[in-house]
Amino acid sequence: MCCQPLHDGERTPLTAEELMRSRYAAFAVGAGDYLSRTWHPAHRPADLALDPDLTWTGLEVLDTRAGGPDDDQGEVEFRASWRQGRERGVLHERSRFGRRGGRWVYLDGDVLG
Repeated sequence: MCCQPLHDGERTPLTAEELMRSRYAAFAVGAGDYLSRTWHPAHRPADLALDPDLTWTGLEVLDTRAGGPDDDQGEVEFRASWRQGRERGVLHERSRFGRRGGRWVYLDGDVLG
């Protein structure tokens, strides 16, 4: 898996988009510890219970703003497809990322139409 070294803490994401993609993969494989580590503590939910019946089925990155190796902030707009039983859906979000201690972290996001 391309994100396994990130999930295992062997390296850190170089860009906001790489962090966003690795977080999507963490949701897909149930790596809640990685999600906690990469969520800014001021915004992280107290209980990060992942739904084992929810399956993430695809990711499409639509736009990025800043978030490169030399930036301190960035945004990534994406669509993530999911299914739960017979239900299907898409999460469309513009996520905000920042650096904390030199590492990219997820700050928050706006769910879009």
